[in-house]
Parts: sequence; C-alpha cells; structure tokens
Amino acid sequence: MSGPCDALDGTSSDVVIVGGGASGLSLAHRLTVLGAPTVTLVEAPDGPRRPPERTWCYWDRGTGDFGEAITASWSRLRIHATDGSEVTVDPSPLRYHMLRSTAFERLVHSRLALSPGGRLLRATADTVRNTLDGAEVRCTAADGRTLTLRARHVFDSRPRRALPPARTQLMQHFRGWLVHTDADRFDPAVADLMDFRVPQPVHGLAFGYVLPLAPDRALVEYTEFSRTPLTTSAYERALAHYSRDILKLGAFTVESAEQGVIPMTDGRFARRVGPAVFRIGTAGGATRPATGYTFAAVQRQSRAVAEALHDGRAIVPPPHGRRALAMDAVLLRALDTGRIDGPDFFTGLFRRIPPERLLRFLDGATSPWEEWGIGMRTPIGPMLRTAVELPFLARRSHPAPRSGGNHR
Repeated sequence: MSGPCDALDGTSSDVVIVGGGASGLSLAHRLTVLGAPTVTLVEAPDGPRRPPERTWCYWDRGTGDFGEAITASWSRLRIHATDGSEVTVDPSPLRYHMLRSTAFERLVHSRLALSPGGRLLRATADTVRNTLDGAEVRCTAADGRTLTLRARHVFDSRPRRALPPARTQLMQHFRGWLVHTDADRFDPAVADLMDFRVPQPVHGLAFGYVLPLAPDRALVEYTEFSRTPLTTSAYERALAHYSRDILKLGAFTVESAEQGVIPMTDGRFARRVGPAVFRIGTAGGATRPATGYTFAAVQRQSRAVAEALHDGRAIVPPPHGRRALAMDAVLLRALDTGRIDGPDFFTGLFRRIPPERLLRFLDGATSPWEEWGIGMRTPIGPMLRTAVELPFLARRSHPAPRSGGNHR
C-alpha cells in the first residue's frame, strides 16, 4: 500500500487527505468505495505526534460499512439524574455503536491497499498551500526527509491553531479508563450515556459515561462541559471517585487511558481555505456545538464530499443545518450563563421525548415540526430570553483546545 517515501516525493494525486483521525479516515473510506482514481492519506508516523488509541461512538439503524470494525453496540441507553433516579430508553431501530481507532484504521488501510490508486504515507504534514494548478502538501518523514505531495484537491483535518470568533465557547473535556474489574460489575446490554451523580462544577456540568464491553470490562469516563480543561491529576481524582464511590466497582485494574478536548462553540467555521484546499471534521465545523457529537456529522460530510468529487465537483457542504446551529447557539449560551441547569435539562429531554426522535434531533435529522415539539418541552422562559439576547452579542476570540479527540 505504501512504498518507500522516496517513491511518493513529488507525486501527484487527485486527492490528498491530511490527518488520519475520524474525518480523514472516513473520507478516505468513502472515496475508495466510490472508486476515486488516486487518493493519498497522510498520517503521522509512530512517535509523539501520533495520537494514542481513541474511541468514537455513534448511533445508526445498522452497522453500515463499518461492521467489522465495531467493538461493541448497545440497544439500550441509560441516564442517571443528580438525585440518583434512572431513565433507561430503547431507541430502536437505532443502536449505539463503539469504534476503536485502531480497528477503524485497519479497516480503512485495508481498503486503501485494495484500491489501485490508494496510498498511505506516514509523515508529518508541515504546510498545505494552494498552487496555480491545485495544491501542495510539504511533509517531514520519520527519518527527517522533506517530501512534497501535489494534488488537485487537499482535505485538511488537522486541528485549527485558533478557533473562529464566537459569542459562546465551552469545552467538552474528558478522561477515560478502560477498566477490568475483579468481579462482574457491568450490564453489557446498557450504555450509561450521562451519569449526573458526579459532583457538579460551579460552572457548566459534569457526568460519567460507561460503555460496558463485558460484565467485568468497560470504558469508564469522566466528562465536563466547562470553559477550561482540568489537569490530568484532577481527572484521575474524579475518575477514582466515580469508579469507587458511585459505580462501586470494587477492585479493578486500568488497562489504558484516553483523554481529549472538544470545542463547543457557535463560531462560524470556514470550510474552504482556497480554490483547492478544504477543511473537514472538527476543523470544518463538524462538531455539534451544544453536545460535542461529531462522528455522525463526519459521516454525512465525508459521503457528500466523496459523491461531489465523483461527479466532478469539489465541495465541502456544511455538516449541520442552519436550524440546528441556531438552536445549538441558544442552548450553548443558556448553559454557559447558568440560565438552565444542564443535568436537569438533558435528563428531562430523555424523560419527555421519544428516544428515537431525540437521537435524531441530536444528529440534526428532525423536521421543523418535531423540533417545535421538543422545544416546547424545554425551559421556555430562559431559552426565549437567551434567543432574544444572542443577536446583540459580539463574536470574540477564545483560546483553542490544547488537545483533540472525541468519543461521539
């Protein structure tokens, strides 16, 4: 699939994809399915620049094209309110799926290998620029050599150095442990999507997140929606408290850990950098502002990009519709100001809205009439006050997340 770096230096492709995260891998997959002539995927080489294994989750009616890479899936989802009460829902025909990044990489890499024009380059992308006849990507190989790739189109998924100006910006930040317990402690049929029994921060909200893989094995995570990420030691203390005092796991070992930060912002993400360079994934606005969900939008965006290229057009459509972004801007501001109580808000949605409809709403796949009905089941006064206020707020710069990664 990928020969010596020298063989790729100076070569031209129809498409170069920069970054081997969820969006880069997804676009490479879609292009190979449609039979794009030549696709080069640039991934960081092994070492400090290569991210550790990550977890990506989404809900769907079936497994789609990713069946062989799915680690686990659940037909029931559970929410724990701050008072300890539970809401368990069955969103049938939707199921919640978990992908581990290594399995997804293997799947996409194998399909690139089977594609006559598919190539994988392990190198660090340094610069991406438009040229008179396309675009150029300058890379540094693991041995320090400089390589130049040329393409008709480049799709760049690398995190932005600075986020666009926004009226509101929070961070979804988390740390998770893959734990193995000495006794059976988990129900593999139910995923805990939000567990609000953890101590709540002064600003924002916090919840636990449990994806059981077996009765004695699960991904256990602590997540916050707030303005500033925590230190690793603070996440560790929060995870220890959640695992021992709330979940009461007893004796357990931590097999691995993962950590990340996802921007939650109503900033306007430009998806086109020039005639031949485009941003995709979180860098292209795929992250849902008020929830941090990303993976499903990445699939919609990747499918649309691949189909457009197949038809001879180069576009990156908006991953979320205007109505969804407008509603998210209101919710994000209401959370940030404390006008609504985050745990009560999300718990209430799962109590009052049919689960399949609610999940479609979170993915931006509901009709205006369905959205009106959902809106009538939210705190109307605080939301209206926030909606009236938003047009008068200035957009300003906020710090970008220090590290990336996402689960949803």
